[in-house]
Amino acid sequence: MNALKTTILLATLTALFIWIGHALGGQAGMIYGLIFAGLMNFGTYWFSDKIVLALHGAKELKESEAPKLYEMVRYLCSRGQLPMPKLYIVQGPPNAFATGRNPSHAAVAVTDSLLEALKPEELQGVLAHELTHIKHRDTLIMTVAATIAGALSMVARMAMWGMGGHRSNDREGSNPLVGLIALIVAPIAAMLIQMAISRTREYMADEGGATMTSNPMGLANALMQLESWKMRSPIRDGNQALAHLYIVNPFKMEGLASLFRTHPLTKDRVKRLEDLAGRPRP
Repeated sequence: MNALKTTILLATLTALFIWIGHALGGQAGMIYGLIFAGLMNFGTYWFSDKIVLALHGAKELKESEAPKLYEMVRYLCSRGQLPMPKLYIVQGPPNAFATGRNPSHAAVAVTDSLLEALKPEELQGVLAHELTHIKHRDTLIMTVAATIAGALSMVARMAMWGMGGHRSNDREGSNPLVGLIALIVAPIAAMLIQMAISRTREYMADEGGATMTSNPMGLANALMQLESWKMRSPIRDGNQALAHLYIVNPFKMEGLASLFRTHPLTKDRVKRLEDLAGRPRP
């Protein structure tokens, strides 16, 4: 199923770049769009994990730098029958994400503040959630979608810079009206592609993480902590095209923006984990 989703995403990428290229530069723009899409298709499959890690400024962790983290991940991998992923550290508010095209080429990144903010059983729940994404091969879809969304946003900015440089009656050039439409559509397409990453994926990773640790409440408590932290100190100037990678969306989603949620409501995720633990709720 994930292979089919990847194919659809890459085909969507190609079609969007060809259309936007034609809108902005006529036939020549369409050819450039096709070439750019071909390069992006190749890059997103083979190098999207490296791109995502580079965008976050992630630094690979050596075992000597974080022996307890390595021990915890190695234990969870043995329980989940997974190869050991590479571990990375990122500067920022408490959060975590996984990336990589398959379990043999996977990485888990945690923020420096996450290691300080959570108790061991809560950190274990977060790591198990991310390892479940790897086990389900969600990470390929997530990283491809992040790269596509980022590329579309970049094209939208390029359109804003170059739209006024052509005459509307130039048959081989761009039409400013069509260019304006492309400028509006590109960011919306980026958001829709993120939404193509089903919210059920997070529920499945929560359940898998709870099973891997045999402690649903460890993950539930971690999610509540991360949500509380986000509400107090949300990211305000980060790249929202990468939001769906995280275990909890680091941005506040208010008003119309809530229609484009990349994650289920945290309270709903916690409720499911409480049900899984058999814990009565007040």
